[in-house]
Amino acid sequence: MKGLWTVVNEQQSGGAVVLLSGGMDSTTLLHHVTKTLGRAPVHAVSFHYGQRHARELECAAWQATAAGVAEHRVVDMSFMAELVREGTSLVEGGSTVPDLDDVPEHALSQPPTYVPNRNMMLLSVAAAYAEASDLHDLFYGAQAHDEYGYWDCTPAFLESINTVLAQNRAEPMRVQAPLMGLKKSEIIEMGASLGVDFARTWSCYRGGEQACGTCPTCVERLNAWEQAGQTDPISYAEH
Repeated sequence: MKGLWTVVNEQQSGGAVVLLSGGMDSTTLLHHVTKTLGRAPVHAVSFHYGQRHARELECAAWQATAAGVAEHRVVDMSFMAELVREGTSLVEGGSTVPDLDDVPEHALSQPPTYVPNRNMMLLSVAAAYAEASDLHDLFYGAQAHDEYGYWDCTPAFLESINTVLAQNRAEPMRVQAPLMGLKKSEIIEMGASLGVDFARTWSCYRGGEQACGTCPTCVERLNAWEQAGQTDPISYAEH
């Protein structure tokens, strides 16, 4: 734990762009970039990519204000829903969001909740915004998933996208993912040390009045809070 924190706590300088979904990981990352790394100015970018609900974007707006960012942009990419709905359960018109228990073991490496090429598209758009804003570092909240995995949250993906961005002939963008080696329980501990209000974060894929407690991200979140020896401050539906 301490070894990982030594890596991600290295002081940096200058401005940066942080991809902010409104979930626990990107929120902790935002506060880490502004408070621990001391980056300034920090711009937060959130995306409406056709997801089933706006709860996480509401949380993103609250957290951006709490972190004191210079600017918070919400980019409308809702057209993505029509393009990818056949391949994911996370967007409007997609298949039903499954409970984690209903996802077969062979599908956990790329479950129905994976959105085709989402991170590549979001990072590409954020890189364009960063370059135009004369900001050359992008941060996104990839982390070590405990229950399932996504290929676009891996060290290989991070290295590859930085190789592409390095071809910029003027000022290459650099993508950083300092939480990539941390489990979600460790991110909770990190966020707590930064004063993150986790009650103002949202993870549930279903987006009801209360978190469902059974979809893949709810299960991962609940397990992480248990592993951290703490109680999740958001409420869950009875199940």
